[in-house]
Order: sequence, then structure tokens, then C-alpha cells
Amino acid sequence: MKRGCVMILAEKIIKLRKEQGWSQEELAMRLDVTRQSVSKWESTASLPDLDKILRMSELFGVSTDYLLKDEAPPETGCINGESDVEGSVRTIPLEEANRYLSTVQQTSGRIANGVSLCILSPAPLILLTAAAEQKALPLSASLAASVGICALLILVAAAVALFVSNGLRLSRYEYLEKEPITTEYGVAGIVESRQREYEPVHKKMLVLGITLCIVSVLPLLAVATTGDEFLVCAATACIFPLVAVGVNLIVRTASVWGSYQKLLEAGDFTREKKAENKRDEPFVVFYWCLVLAVYLGLSFVTRRWDTTWIVWPVMSVLFGAALALKSMLQKKP
Repeated sequence: MKRGCVMILAEKIIKLRKEQGWSQEELAMRLDVTRQSVSKWESTASLPDLDKILRMSELFGVSTDYLLKDEAPPETGCINGESDVEGSVRTIPLEEANRYLSTVQQTSGRIANGVSLCILSPAPLILLTAAAEQKALPLSASLAASVGICALLILVAAAVALFVSNGLRLSRYEYLEKEPITTEYGVAGIVESRQREYEPVHKKMLVLGITLCIVSVLPLLAVATTGDEFLVCAATACIFPLVAVGVNLIVRTASVWGSYQKLLEAGDFTREKKAENKRDEPFVVFYWCLVLAVYLGLSFVTRRWDTTWIVWPVMSVLFGAALALKSMLQKKP
């Protein structure tokens, strides 16, 4: 089968699968194959056997000519002669897809920098307070704390400015996370190709980012037994830059990777996931607002910014458990 025919078949499978509202898993189940097989067909990495092409022709309610030939007359996929296409499905042309991918490329780094500023914000407070207590600076403990809090607020304000300005640029594309979409002919293949090219970079950035987050505690472990309070505080402050860089890499690459996933309705952006996320949205907003309130309240009351950051990883782990519990309760009759 010629390369052009392979591309045509991949595009038709993606188009017809999305028209029926099926995920790759659902199509795989109907064809009695693995999800990886469907993924390879859609990415042109492999070809389905003839019997699978015939089976898809029956499933989608189209001819094999339509599946394999670019010049075949347009056909609308249906099941048992009835269209299952949602009337609200939005079609994404190539120009819109390119604009979105370009916007994400431009904003992902700035948003990641904003996250890094938030992570770094407690570091000056910890260092200044420790230095004042050890008489390393000609400042009283209260003045050092005030300067540190001012630095914290300035860094957070700068981060918020980055979030708001870049979030506004991305706001016009929010429908990609919430609404069912389909792409014009040829668009999915182009996005798939770009995603495959970016995948090695994505994996390297994820590995490096996660590694930096893990090793960030090494300076603290190295001085924990010295008994020197200033060294312990300085080592604690060193955690924040390492975590900031690691999280920056993770957020940056996750944003770009997510842009491909959204256009392809894959991963966390399948139609089923979109519907589920829409139901969970009020709970998610309430949960993280509550976590932020607890973190700020605990930190300002105890003035232990060097330890209260643990709220975030703990509550992040509990978030998954809370969503799972919510889902279980909703399924109960």
C-alpha cells in the first residue's frame, strides 16, 4: 500500500472514530485489537490487516473505497444507518490548529516561569530570617521577616501577572479542554507528526525535571546532622531553586505536550474525560482554593515557611484520592 494511501486511511480512521465519539480504547474493543494497534494505525506507524479494514467499513457504515481513496465521494459514518455524530462537535481547521500550537509555544515558558516564581517566593524570607537570628545581617528578626514577606509578595505578584497575561491569550482556546472537537482532513496527521517529533524532547525534560525535584533535598540531608541552624535554613532555601527549575521544565513540556493531546482528543482530553472534568470542575476549584487558604493561614500564623510548603505535595496526593472518593460516591445507587 502506498504511503499516501496509508496517510489517507489514518486520517479517515481518526475522523470517523471521533464522529462516533469513540476513544481509541473503544474502537480497539470493537475490533478485538489493542489500543496500541489503533494508535499505530492513526499515526501511520503500521497498517491494519484487510479483515480489520473490512470490519471498520462495517462499523463506521462507509465503503472501503472511502477509507482508502482520497478522491472517494464524502460519506458520513453511522452505526446501523443512524448518525451518532453530536451536533455540537466543533471542527478545527489547519489555521486554527497552527495558531493554537504557536500560542502554546509562546506562553508555556512564561507560565512555567510564573510557577517557578511562586516556588521561589519563600526562599528570601527563610534566608533573611535565619541570617538575622544568627546576627549575620544588621537587621532585627522582625525587620528581616518583613523584608522577606515583601519579597515573597513581589515574586507572587509577578507570577500572577504572568499567569493572567498569558492565560488571557490562551482563554480563547478553552473549548479544546471542554468541548468535543474534530479536525479538518489532514490536520490530525500533521499534529500527530509534530507530536512524534517532540516526544523525545518531552521525555528528556520530564526526566530531568523530576530528577531535580527528587535531588533537591540532598543539600538539606547533607547538613541535617551538623546542628548548625543557619546551615539547615540555607540548605532548606536551596530546595526551592532546584524544585523551581525542575517544575519549570515539567510545566513547560507538559503544556506543549498537552496542546497536541487536546487537538487529537487523546490522553486526558478524550471526550469521556472532558465530560468527567466538566462534572468535577466545581469540586476542583473549591479544593485548591481551600488548600491555598490553609497554606497561607498556616504559614503566616506559624511563620514556618521552611516547613509549611509540605502542604502542597501532601494535598496533591490527597487530591487524587478525593476525586476517586467523589467518583465512587456518585456511582452509588
